[in-house]
Amino acid sequence: MNILKLVLVFLLGMQVSLLSKDSVQAANAAASDSKEYYLIELARFGIYKDGTHPVETTKGINNALQWAAQNGKTTTSLPPGKYLIDKNSRINMVSNMIFDLPMDAVLKKETNGKESYQLMYLGYETQNVTLRGGTYIGDKETHDFSKKDHKHSAGTHESGYGIITQGATNVTIDGVKAINFTGDGLALGGYGTMIKDLYEGQFINGDFDDKGKNISNPKKIRTKEPLTFSHAIFKTENSFELSNTIKLPRAFDIFFYKANGSFITKKANVKARDIIQIPEGAAKFHLVFDQATKKAAYVEFWFRKVTSNVVVQNSEFAYNRRQGITVGGANQVLITNNTLHDIKGTMPQAGIDLEGGFGENGHRNSNITIKSNKFYNNASYDVILYDGNDAIVEDNHLASKGAIGLAISDPFKGALVKNNHFDGSRIIAAHDATFIDNKMNDSYTTFDGPNIKIDGLTLTDSMFAISAKVAFGVSASNITINNNNKSDSGLSVWGKPVHLKDITINGQGKLRVVSGGAAEGSIFDNLKVIGYNTTNGLSLPPGTYNNCVFEGAEGTGKYGSINISLGSKYVFDQCSFKSPSNLSTYLLGEHPKLDLTIKNSTFELLGNTQAISIQAAKNVLLENNTITANKITSDKTEIIRINDLWKRNERHDVLKAVVRGNTITTNRAAIGIATLYAGTGAPAYTIENNTLYTSKLLVKSNDTVKNNTLK
Repeated sequence: MNILKLVLVFLLGMQVSLLSKDSVQAANAAASDSKEYYLIELARFGIYKDGTHPVETTKGINNALQWAAQNGKTTTSLPPGKYLIDKNSRINMVSNMIFDLPMDAVLKKETNGKESYQLMYLGYETQNVTLRGGTYIGDKETHDFSKKDHKHSAGTHESGYGIITQGATNVTIDGVKAINFTGDGLALGGYGTMIKDLYEGQFINGDFDDKGKNISNPKKIRTKEPLTFSHAIFKTENSFELSNTIKLPRAFDIFFYKANGSFITKKANVKARDIIQIPEGAAKFHLVFDQATKKAAYVEFWFRKVTSNVVVQNSEFAYNRRQGITVGGANQVLITNNTLHDIKGTMPQAGIDLEGGFGENGHRNSNITIKSNKFYNNASYDVILYDGNDAIVEDNHLASKGAIGLAISDPFKGALVKNNHFDGSRIIAAHDATFIDNKMNDSYTTFDGPNIKIDGLTLTDSMFAISAKVAFGVSASNITINNNNKSDSGLSVWGKPVHLKDITINGQGKLRVVSGGAAEGSIFDNLKVIGYNTTNGLSLPPGTYNNCVFEGAEGTGKYGSINISLGSKYVFDQCSFKSPSNLSTYLLGEHPKLDLTIKNSTFELLGNTQAISIQAAKNVLLENNTITANKITSDKTEIIRINDLWKRNERHDVLKAVVRGNTITTNRAAIGIATLYAGTGAPAYTIENNTLYTSKLLVKSNDTVKNNTLK
């Protein structure tokens, strides 16, 4: 492209840019002039923008929002300034409103000593709200932490909220900044009110028939009087739940009636904490429990509503004491493209925490998506999935070094964790989670199970650690671990057996890059361990190894064998072993209860190395393997060895050995198979159908030796 064309392209771009800016300015002007837009008049409502008069300012903002809602305004704003929000009150957001602030409009909570406060509140009847822009600041830096709200309170001062919702619907939080709160920058929560609680005196023995008439039944108990929907909340709401059952079955039957007592319908096998829809025309209901005694029986009748249909985007939550965002009772939430950092002061100290206390009679979380967010410098966690169900954690950068990037706790069910970067942060997952195409560096994992599936994980200088609580409760495939000799990194398998497939481990860690002690029965398909440090070697967990590859690094230690050292069953089938030149023993089996099978496998030895040395075992089968050692310099090198010269006068500890159908090739007359020094009282071992090129046999006189070929 010549200079003239470049100039023309540049000028055209400038023209388009100017037109774009003009269009934006015109759009903004149109919005400001529209009948639906209202720039709050400070003087009219007694609002101060100089950081003074918090009582008047807070009251004025609330009055202005109410006026705007009543007069057809759908967008309100404040001019730039510092608005001090009263320590004893809050802004109560109105429905059907966009609260659109410039970033230099600062809403600052007045310094106080309260354990609990809110700056911006969206209640359960609030709906269709957007909070756009603005800076929300707590009083953390000047807060008086010595006070208590009342004598029975915890005194932790962890409930100072910037923005809080309790059962609100259709909420967007876009481009806000919430910092320096004593608790959370943002809390998405539920609203609940207990309608009635029932004790044993409110139950009698009995049941209802299919027509809703009470009948005698000494094996069941029912409510003595019906529960009603007379509470004011049921004028607008049509659901309820039963919770906190004590000395009662978790499941029960409900019989619904009209106000005149006529029967409507029965709902069977309803469970505590189920959301129950009120049938059309229902005014009251009875409960029936399938047990004979009412002693100490207790149950609660609640209305609960979680915050629903929420988008939190393009925002910053930082320097808060407890959390950046708490999801404490919400459904259908998208949290995307936010920055959450420097959360520190009181636990959990997380960027985002999904924790509604559902198991403690709190609120449920469901259908939460955490996508494309950035986390750093959080003291304990980046993301916690503590309770609830169905969350997606995707495309996030979780970079709080040394902290937990993601914790999935026992009460949470149904997490999908996809395409995240755990940058110096850990993964701890209890159960019921699927991990797809994530990457990690400079950290480690803890996977417990059950129902954990990992497909696609790249780790750099990190430990892929599994501690399965139930057999095959953790499965993993397409895992790559790259070690740069920086840390104790690699693969560690403990607990119950697991199934791992297509695992590749490259390079050296500071210690063993494979270790573990899982229970017998694990399956390792296509495990490749390339270039590991033979100073420390490997300590393989028990299991069946299919099509696996082991290659030690040149120039490292002499005694770092592949250790088969647990009293369990090991099977190696169609595996490949390549030993560096300086290693003395490649595969070392030693345990009195070891059951070892190596079959259909290949060994390539690049020095004076023993391919297989068995020092103690219950049972050994070496069958149809091919061993090549073409760089031997000593005729005393033993390729397959049962015990050694130094133990020849000790009682034998290899109880059974079969060496069958193997092909051993050496470049000089070394010892291909050695059993002579197996120890006193050693039984006859079977040495048969082996082919030895150049090397020879050194066997006991009582061994069964037949059909071997020496060439």
